[in-house]
Amino acid sequence: MDPFFRHPNALVESATIGARTRIWAFAHVLPGARVGEDCNLCDHVFIENDVVIGDRVTVKCGVQIWDGTTIEADVFIGPNATFTNDPFPRSRKPRAPMPRTIVKAGASIGANATILPGLTIGAGAMVGSGAVVTHSVPAHAIVTGNPARITGYTGSGDAPHPSAVPVRAVTTFAGARTIALPRIDDSRGSLSYAEAPTHLPFTPQRYFVMWDVPAHVSAGRAHHTLHQFFVCLKGSCRLMLDDGVAREAVLLDSPTLGLYVPPLLWTSHYHSTPETLLMVLGSNPYDEDDYIRDYDEYLKLRA
Repeated sequence: MDPFFRHPNALVESATIGARTRIWAFAHVLPGARVGEDCNLCDHVFIENDVVIGDRVTVKCGVQIWDGTTIEADVFIGPNATFTNDPFPRSRKPRAPMPRTIVKAGASIGANATILPGLTIGAGAMVGSGAVVTHSVPAHAIVTGNPARITGYTGSGDAPHPSAVPVRAVTTFAGARTIALPRIDDSRGSLSYAEAPTHLPFTPQRYFVMWDVPAHVSAGRAHHTLHQFFVCLKGSCRLMLDDGVAREAVLLDSPTLGLYVPPLLWTSHYHSTPETLLMVLGSNPYDEDDYIRDYDEYLKLRA
């Protein structure tokens, strides 16, 4: 007797189906697929051969999961969500090897969303209904629209339905803090400045400026030793602060407000206006070895 449930009208060719998984009517699982424990594959789901599905995954009706896809544990996939695996499809001319699509643990994909091939949907991320995902999505990000853009981040903790992280004007999160900068106004215009150590917690050794940042930007980072100071000189943007357990979003929208970020705190820059001009001061000269660019690596370091 199978350790899992199969509906009489389901076609299950795989021998690798986890215990207590339920496969419903008119679902079809090909021989090479691997499905974990306690999954729920609803009506009219199709699973191709080179597919790995982790434990406790829910796949709602009308979803096809094609070769080259890995779905990690505790993922929710909404009805009629669409995965793709060939960036330049031609009839009877498959590309090899196919780029691998990975949906990390705890992520959710809304109904009718489309995921382009070779992308990674980060842990705990949420893809909105109908979104067309053209770039990888960072951990805990909320993306919506076509093309999908980061519109927020999910809250921290293990709540069944984590709310979006509220955006704050001031913060003292995990060693980071906002710092009000002086403002001088006269007939010639306005001026703001910062001095160390009165306003800056360190003496800067470099700076860089960011502008024309695409709305789909997903890269976050942390540093082993670098202290940073962010000032939005024009427009506005949001900076997500993440210590590996909790998250907080900070709105930067004035040259009279700075945000100090200490080492070993993950940051993601998102939701920029078209005219945004963001200046970042650093405590050290550029050193690629000081960067932590992989979120999973960052979580290991924090642990």
